Amino acid sequence: MLNKQIKRWGVLTITALTAVSLAACGSNAKTEETVKPSSSSAPASDKPVKLRIVWWGSQARHDATLKALDAYTKKHPNVTFEPEFSGFDGYADKLATQAAAKNAPDIIQMDPAWLAEYSGRNQLVDLSKGINTADIDKSLVDSGKYKDKLYAIPLGNNATGMVFNKNAVDKLGITPPANGWTWDQYFQFGRDAKAKLEKDKYALMDATSDYTVYASYQSSQGKGYPVTVEGKFNLDKDTYLTFVKKYADLRKEGVVPPPDIATTDKESDAKLDLMNNDTVLMKRSFAALFPGYEGVKPGAYKLVTQPKGAQASGFLKPSMFWSISADSKNIEASKAFIDWFVNDTEAADILTTTRGVPVSKKVLDYLTPKLTPADKQQIELIKNVAPDAQPFNPGAKGWSNYTAKDFKDIGEKVMFGKITPEAAYDELVKKAKDYQ
Repeated sequence: MLNKQIKRWGVLTITALTAVSLAACGSNAKTEETVKPSSSSAPASDKPVKLRIVWWGSQARHDATLKALDAYTKKHPNVTFEPEFSGFDGYADKLATQAAAKNAPDIIQMDPAWLAEYSGRNQLVDLSKGINTADIDKSLVDSGKYKDKLYAIPLGNNATGMVFNKNAVDKLGITPPANGWTWDQYFQFGRDAKAKLEKDKYALMDATSDYTVYASYQSSQGKGYPVTVEGKFNLDKDTYLTFVKKYADLRKEGVVPPPDIATTDKESDAKLDLMNNDTVLMKRSFAALFPGYEGVKPGAYKLVTQPKGAQASGFLKPSMFWSISADSKNIEASKAFIDWFVNDTEAADILTTTRGVPVSKKVLDYLTPKLTPADKQQIELIKNVAPDAQPFNPGAKGWSNYTAKDFKDIGEKVMFGKITPEAAYDELVKKAKDYQ
């Protein structure tokens, strides 16, 4: 059973941009017998082991993961867990503090955007041996590498998209969002919805300070990412000003919430997420987050692709990874658990799609007949994004604080009217010099 001293982390602000990877989904249903345990699926010994493990996510992910840990302990009574979990906001700051103090948990849920930072500082274990990755798409496995060494095992296929409250949109009697729509159609949808909404309700999120949305917008204009994978500053001035001024107009029109409301949003929180509490109709999201929304309001939400410009704006990515701390004293036991988590059908039955579409092709084939309509929405989004997805960009080493904190802080100054869009661009250029 789980150690009772479960640590639940506090909720602060979003601190990291997720990254991207190209991977295909498996198909053709097979029987459970086709999924064989790997040679590393059992702990190396029967010596009592307590594994600290940390992750972020929604309540649905927390519940499923805790059940999986219980199931593993039942199979291996000598292995118990000390879980630490929270929402995404504040997770990166806490983990960075622990790692710097050489007190990180044994098993770490790792975001693609941070992988180069932790690997480059020798804070993670090389996982090239001891975990079966034979049934995972090679490009997805490679997304967990840094300088040709494997430091992270992908846990789910994922894609960027937009999630909206279909039930609410249907009641408004307006045309719902659809795959393949454009930015102009997106903004017009917001205006059409606002015309029928109550005064204290809003159609869209204010993305002025959201690096993820802006990066998608700029790349969809054919201008590349604001910070390239090599670490080159590439924030296009005209594109940035157009984007920020568009949202200034939407604020004036009441299409997006005023800044004092917009800045209270806590992603995937059952009460503080502005879509879950019915403050907005739509927001950017990821396929892997959908079970969290579905868990709050079953059947209410739907996923569509992000709007496109001259190019598509969506990208595919590993949803997240498991990594092992270089300071862990339980490396082999941690590897055995990760192998079970990724490759075992018992684990798959418990976890379903709470971390995205399963990465093992055999496990996905086994699980597909059991998937719910909400689970299948994740797979459909991935399929719809894949044909013209933007290229892989995991985030340049050394730039994570810029993309997660500086961009957000400067954007919020614009939202509150403290600086002009032009002054914000100048500040972003000046800040970037600290990272170049």
